[in-house]
Amino acid sequence: MSIYSNISVNKNKTWLIIILFIFFITILSYIFGKASGYGLSMVGVAFIFSGIMSFSSYFYSDKLILSMSHAKTISKSQYPQLYRIVENLCIGSGTLMPKLYIINDTAPNAFATGRDPQHAVMCITSGLLEKLNKSELEGVIAHELSHIKNYDIRVMSIVVVLVGLITLLTDFFMRSLWYRNSDDNKNSSTIFIVIGIALAIISPIIATLIQLAVSRKRELLADASAALLTRYPEGLASALEKIGKDREPLEVANNATAHLFIANPFKGKGVSTWVSGLFNTHPPIEERIKLLRSM
Repeated sequence: MSIYSNISVNKNKTWLIIILFIFFITILSYIFGKASGYGLSMVGVAFIFSGIMSFSSYFYSDKLILSMSHAKTISKSQYPQLYRIVENLCIGSGTLMPKLYIINDTAPNAFATGRDPQHAVMCITSGLLEKLNKSELEGVIAHELSHIKNYDIRVMSIVVVLVGLITLLTDFFMRSLWYRNSDDNKNSSTIFIVIGIALAIISPIIATLIQLAVSRKRELLADASAALLTRYPEGLASALEKIGKDREPLEVANNATAHLFIANPFKGKGVSTWVSGLFNTHPPIEERIKLLRSM
């Protein structure tokens, strides 16, 4: 598969998943409204709360993530080679220079965050600088710049809003069952109540699976975009190979930030079955390397 077709396929799959996500929420809202007897009024309330939370996270999540990761800002005088690589790739991709941060950890990894290219941040670990050569480092940086250029942080923000909305809808629905009265019973039916309770139990799991699926597709898209930017897929493939073989976990990583990194920061937890793979934030690293080397 060529680089261009790889990019196109992953973009289309991402938006298809999001459309299906929205369709799922619409069906869920209808069933909950019918079962609760309140119609669709609860959906409007859920949208408002979800919107407020998403607005806050959209503007302040990068600061929170950097703080949680113990990342420190760096200057060009401290890391001249790193700055030159980032500057050259920014020129090649037509993106603005992101702010650079470093995490003092020997585990090789990196991530990018920020709401758009004008407010982007790139963070790498000291271990990445120590263990990768120049072409491998270029591949990793190109991957993170691709996340910025492709507006992946915005796409994932949309998905987080949708997941949050489902969580609020299920919570409102389950609470509404405790405050039902005779008028509500007239406006609902037993079958909708049973279906509603079943969906309230499984829908957060489904929402999480969809969120992780989008995350994996955006990683594959960033890999393909990075290969297009550097014109040297082997650089990123070799970097991923080294990162995958390094068994040291990243100490500052947690479940809230794991999806941001170029590779799963929790080492020693490989995907053994297709079921466990559904709950992984990243595609199998072997699959990513194979795709890169086929370009």
